[in-house]
Amino acid sequence: MKIAIYSRGGENFNYDDLLLLLKELEKQNISFVIYHDFLEQVKHLISDDKHNAFAGAEDLDESFECIVSMGGDGTMLDTVTLVRDTNIPVLGINFGRLGFLATIGKDELGNAVTSLAERTYIVDKRSLIHLDASIPLFADTPYGLNEFAIHKKDTSPMIKIHTYLNGEFLNTYWADGLIVATPTGSTGYSLSCNGPVVFPESGSFVITPVAPHNLNVRPIVIPDNNIVSFEVEGRTDQFICALDSRREIVGKDIQLAIKKEQFPLSLVRLSENSFLETLRNKLSWGLDKRN
Repeated sequence: MKIAIYSRGGENFNYDDLLLLLKELEKQNISFVIYHDFLEQVKHLISDDKHNAFAGAEDLDESFECIVSMGGDGTMLDTVTLVRDTNIPVLGINFGRLGFLATIGKDELGNAVTSLAERTYIVDKRSLIHLDASIPLFADTPYGLNEFAIHKKDTSPMIKIHTYLNGEFLNTYWADGLIVATPTGSTGYSLSCNGPVVFPESGSFVITPVAPHNLNVRPIVIPDNNIVSFEVEGRTDQFICALDSRREIVGKDIQLAIKKEQFPLSLVRLSENSFLETLRNKLSWGLDKRN
């Protein structure tokens, strides 16, 4: 069995956690490759040179059981751009704070590796969102796991976002921005802007305005077989387009449309970790003392 390991690393990274993971992998006779930038940071911890590096999806084939993402949800979003359409499952070890995507705690490393070795884990399919634009954006990864967002630049006044579903006019949003979130992304930026939580298998998008000027404008849930397109007006000539944690500055004459990506992300979870359990743990539901 072979896996890939990705992490941003950095000065706050606890290398003892990596050593624990490598020890568990060795115990289960699982070989691994490490993302090349991360390997440069940790190669002094690895006693031999038999562990190759990988740089992207072109280095990952069907022989890989999964890719392990070590970090928070932001690291998981990076990992999505590395996996692309290979269908290699992603297992997130949460070294961050909230951890809606990377749900496996550091204290569960041993159980997680055992589940990999025994193949007792569950793979959930998560839909992705795809961006089409009249100019090339986001290089060769114009898709995201959480959301696509249009946002005004920091110092500009609010913008007008004319929004269409399959070519039919929906609404003009006078706002700081607009979010189109996947079910996975409904617990992210959209939630912080009062969007609803939807279940991962619901087959939907959530359209959520950011600081709308009209009090009667609320988030709306639509089927994910819609193509959502936009026209943007504003007093400035540029605004921000974002896919997950990546962003581009674009001109207001650009044509934008989003749709469901043709391929999903495969997300590994341990059999005992359900979406409902994640909601209760991360949002502290059910802990009201009156219950």
